Amino acid sequence: MSKQPRKQRKALYNAPLHARRKIMSVTLSKDLREDFNKRSLPIRTGDTVKIMRGEFKDHEGKVESIDTKKYKVVIEGVTLSKPDGTSVFSPIHPSNLMIVDADLKDERRNRIMEREE
Repeated sequence: MSKQPRKQRKALYNAPLHARRKIMSVTLSKDLREDFNKRSLPIRTGDTVKIMRGEFKDHEGKVESIDTKKYKVVIEGVTLSKPDGTSVFSPIHPSNLMIVDADLKDERRNRIMEREE
């Protein structure tokens, strides 16, 4: 593992999709941290997140979709209006998010949570 910023950036740009999912981990709220004994979790569709930085700071909403190719997350209610009046989702980087309520409907995710503790 290199410390050089150049190689760190290259590793991000060239990461395979399964590694990108792990890179797209989001910090957990204090309540969830105590429950899961973890600091962060890979983001999933259906999680409720709070935006910590930027134009939409303190906005809470469900994750609509995840773009692992571009490292972006689309959240419901986070839209910009174009000059012609149509609204467009504004994608947000996962480092600016915090999971407030994790979607635990998936059995596989629950098994992973238990295994990693």
